[in-house]
Amino acid sequence: MSNTILHIRSVNDYARYISAPELHPLVSVIHYDELTAMRHSLNSYEVYALFLNDGELPELTYGTVQYTMPQHTLMCVAPGQIGGKADTGEIIQAKGWALLFDPKLLHDTFLGKQMSRYRFFSYNTSEPLMMTEEERRILVDCFEHLRAELQTQSDGTYQLTVLASWLSLILEYCLRFYSRQFKMQSTGEKGLLHRLETVLDSYYLQGQQVQNGLPTVSYCASELCLSAGYFGDLIHETTGDTATAFIHRYIVRRANELLRAGRSISTVAYDLGFQAPSHFSRVYKKVTGIPPSAYK
Repeated sequence: MSNTILHIRSVNDYARYISAPELHPLVSVIHYDELTAMRHSLNSYEVYALFLNDGELPELTYGTVQYTMPQHTLMCVAPGQIGGKADTGEIIQAKGWALLFDPKLLHDTFLGKQMSRYRFFSYNTSEPLMMTEEERRILVDCFEHLRAELQTQSDGTYQLTVLASWLSLILEYCLRFYSRQFKMQSTGEKGLLHRLETVLDSYYLQGQQVQNGLPTVSYCASELCLSAGYFGDLIHETTGDTATAFIHRYIVRRANELLRAGRSISTVAYDLGFQAPSHFSRVYKKVTGIPPSAYK
């Protein structure tokens, strides 16, 4: 048994550990079903990785959190993250696929400029992509084509362009599939916006703005048991706007109630948690297009 962390500084550090083929110095595609056996590892990543699980992996670690990765889910990790399970000496037969790629592949490429769009690399372990069978088939098909490209003789820059194109396609599919998941979650029982408004109502009823100021995106996400990134993407998919903008619209509605009751602008600003009336006026005008004095 070993508690040693496996430092994945290159994609082939992981391939070598599990005795998978080393196909390219910057990209690795692994089909776990083809491996005879492997052992657990607690990994520190300096590369990007996507893990498509076709089995069920219990008692994994992500930072300090324990989690289980259900069957037919996709988990994405980015450089700087730690995840997996410490080596216990147990021999396992994993099922599914892994795709790892080095950040060096992104330098001066269109894909590199697009990476900030793929916010799922920062989602929590409780927010994996739960794939449909059709979505899984599409991703597996992409993995197989990408692996076939890696198995061809390299022609330098041309192959790097092709690899980046396949990676871009795979990540765009992930965005599409997460969008489908967001829509299902936001329209379920007591949908997302209803639950968020309940959180905001409670925040003001408890008077938390007196000590903590305006409710933040991080606070609302935490109350809904979501990471800030996943929460923000859910709100954007549902409303077409940012989570901050939604919170500000809620605050302006409360402000209008207080203004109609005859409160002064300064009193309303401090009652809502703004540090200064000028900040309140800027937010109000950004949301409504007019200053609070005009509404009053």
